[in-house]
Amino acid sequence: MKNRDSPFVYICSPYSGDVERNTELARRYSRLAVERGFIPLAPHLLLPQFISEETERELAISLDLKILECCREIWVCGSTISEGMKTEILYARTLGIPERSIQEEEINVRNC
Repeated sequence: MKNRDSPFVYICSPYSGDVERNTELARRYSRLAVERGFIPLAPHLLLPQFISEETERELAISLDLKILECCREIWVCGSTISEGMKTEILYARTLGIPERSIQEEEINVRNC
């Protein structure tokens, strides 16, 4: 398996607002990570399955940050930086986790 021993990368992209569109973009950013040889971790694709963003926001953020600790890089995706993303980016910086900027054009070209 090609990516079996690959490093984890944290997919940091918006979730709230246009949830349907943002979820699709997170899927596409995750796919790009796989294509580039990484294992993507995108908590906002998993956690909403069993945690309410509206009523359990603090729990969701604490779990996001714990997942982030396991990652070799944080991929800051797109041009919009939400409040949740700011928290994740600042935490990654305190841990010394490198950031990589991924623009939406990179996924639109590959996954049309």
